[in-house]
Amino acid sequence: MPGEAARRPGFRQDLIWRLEAAAFAGFIGLMRLIGLEAASNFGGLVLKTLGPVTGTQKTVLRNLRIAFPGMSEAERSILALAQWEQTGRTFAETAVMDRLTPASGRIDIVGAERLEAIRASGKPVVFVSGHMANIETMAAVLVASGVPVQVTYRAANNPYVDAQIIAARARYGVKLFAPKGGDGARELLAGMARGESVALMNDQKFSEGPEVSFFGQPVNAAPGPSRLALRFGTVLQPMSVVRLPGVRFRVTAHEPIELASTGDRSGDIARGVQAITTFIEERVREHPVDWFWVHRRWPDRVYKALEPEA
Repeated sequence: MPGEAARRPGFRQDLIWRLEAAAFAGFIGLMRLIGLEAASNFGGLVLKTLGPVTGTQKTVLRNLRIAFPGMSEAERSILALAQWEQTGRTFAETAVMDRLTPASGRIDIVGAERLEAIRASGKPVVFVSGHMANIETMAAVLVASGVPVQVTYRAANNPYVDAQIIAARARYGVKLFAPKGGDGARELLAGMARGESVALMNDQKFSEGPEVSFFGQPVNAAPGPSRLALRFGTVLQPMSVVRLPGVRFRVTAHEPIELASTGDRSGDIARGVQAITTFIEERVREHPVDWFWVHRRWPDRVYKALEPEA
């Protein structure tokens, strides 16, 4: 079909993708060979060494200045280094996530009774969270709880790498779903209509979403989770994860967020988006080292307003 031909990559792009995928496969193989703890330590060491000398370090430090204006430059530098280690550990652990599940004894679950109640009810909820610590552990907990859930994610640009990521996560029971466009939205709606819950990350930049407050600054956030909760008359179920010493984690199912349906749909959605954003901010303030500081969360005008450091 003409549409498929237009999307087909050229020889050079396809070759680059295949070489990247081969390198990624080699990395996964090495991590699985050396085992969970060694893989985590290796990943942490690599990014702790390389991260601070990349261009992304500038984004990390700017984000920390926006979120914690009262923090000293020395404290921000220490936190920036620690978050690089966390990010490296998480990346390496993805290769061996089938060894990092509730059955492994490495995940403490708080609020498990809430997950059991959701499973027993047979009614869907909208799980929401942010990119904190190793988010794969949250998916692993949801799978182990028996709650039917569609775990959404952003597909990798490289389709061969993306296939490997899907396979790695499938090893511990997660079936991923990357919604794109109208077809993706319809699949989400159909799943919830069948009684399946959905899990969404809600802390990434989303230029078309409602403007809400995050660390006292304006951000735009995706309205999808709030729209789904309102449409199906269900709750937003916040989840969080904290990294513990020894490649262990604590996953928490928090108090559900109930959205009021006042007849003002736009306002109801905006209030839901703010509630989720506030929840994420509170978790980041509790454990700032766990958050994914490497992406530009705020709009350009917030970064431009930063005064040069002395």
